[in-house]
Amino acid sequence: MPADQQLAKSLKPRHLSMIAIAGVIGAGLFVGSGAAIQQAGPGILLAYMAAGVVVILVMRMLGEMAAANPETGSFSTYADKALGRWAGFSIGWLYAWFWIIVLGIEATAGAAIMHRWVPGIDQWVWALILMVLLTLTNLVSVKSYGEFEFWFASIKVAAIVLFLLFGAAAILGFVPGVPAPGLSNLIGNGGFLPNGPGAVLAGILVVVFSFFGAEIATIAAGESENPVDAVKKAVKSTVWRILVFYIGSIAIVVTLLPWNDASVAKSPYVAVIELFGIPGAGTIMDIVVLTSVLSCLNSGLYTASRMLFSLSRRGDAPQAWTRISRRGVPAAAVLASTVVGFVTVGMNYIAPDTVFLFLVNTSGAIALFVWLVIASSQLILRKRMGAAGKDLALKMWLFPYLTWLSIVSIVALLIGMVILESTRESLLLSVALAAVVVGVGVWRYRKSAGRPGGGEPPAGEPRESAPEAAPAS
Repeated sequence: MPADQQLAKSLKPRHLSMIAIAGVIGAGLFVGSGAAIQQAGPGILLAYMAAGVVVILVMRMLGEMAAANPETGSFSTYADKALGRWAGFSIGWLYAWFWIIVLGIEATAGAAIMHRWVPGIDQWVWALILMVLLTLTNLVSVKSYGEFEFWFASIKVAAIVLFLLFGAAAILGFVPGVPAPGLSNLIGNGGFLPNGPGAVLAGILVVVFSFFGAEIATIAAGESENPVDAVKKAVKSTVWRILVFYIGSIAIVVTLLPWNDASVAKSPYVAVIELFGIPGAGTIMDIVVLTSVLSCLNSGLYTASRMLFSLSRRGDAPQAWTRISRRGVPAAAVLASTVVGFVTVGMNYIAPDTVFLFLVNTSGAIALFVWLVIASSQLILRKRMGAAGKDLALKMWLFPYLTWLSIVSIVALLIGMVILESTRESLLLSVALAAVVVGVGVWRYRKSAGRPGGGEPPAGEPRESAPEAAPAS
């Protein structure tokens, strides 16, 4: 591809580091965790740990493939090569759809906060302003996206670090006016598992989706100066990010406050800040949540556009979306993502309980589909690379045993979504959407379905050869 048709390689290591963090810390942690705590009590810690293990394993598998072959299409291109063209086509479109739906959700959430601060401006106007602002950010350059994400993530990280420090001090009895709780809130009020182990299993389905987004770093790595090193660092740091930020902060909440307290269900982090006696706890958390929302909007638009760009490069989306601006940005793909994003925002105001709810439910299980495809692709590609005698810059632990464990765990989560009434409709709609997309993919590539790697791309779209992997470190 000519130099002027290449994506800009302007993301720095600090950008990639914060993009990886931002992908994990979302508004779901600050607000959505309250419902999970109310469901399972202190035992929700086990749910976060179990979900965290699955994500860590999936990221390690994705990191192995991404370090061996950095691609903007990430797992979609790996599925293309491992499972067939139909698989890369299907998971790429489903993933882009997921993030486009997220645009509608997050723009509305951010607009609600802005409307509370400035009630004179209608909420839909704020949603429009936020969408336009971040569209322009993504159109200017990939560096501007990286800078915005760097500072958004920095604010989130700073907020959680302060929360962890204050929380640890309070647990140890070092905060004036806050008596050390000991284990009273962990084992009192019905015990560590007040609603039984079944509630913890159900809680896993609630919290597992909070971790979705860590894979963005492997997509962004394709636009960095040293993608292999960037992927290795991002994947290796996933473990401590999940342990410290998620499990650490949730542990502080359930240790300092009774799990069945009404304030915990409403907003657990606000409840803890109020416990410390810090004035304006609600406003502080609004600022942090707004930052998370803007970060998710920013990343959602970036991720959807890069997946659409990758699909178009492989002939699986309109050819026009391969156009790259002078600044190295796939502007056509960004605008395509934005147009559909604006439609979903509009649906959230016009028909929130019908059309928009239906659209949201169609994306409910896509995270699990993506993880299942990542695990399946790694299982196949690792065997091929091993047979070819390739060295790997990053390796999955205990292959193939942990890969198979991941696959079984993800399938179990899908079965759990069928059993749990609150998630059943979302799963069925997601499966219906996936069936349609897969059906189109299989029909489209029916002649090449039997060949390894699914055959060659359509004419004019040559498959990119995988670069040699860097030596293992």
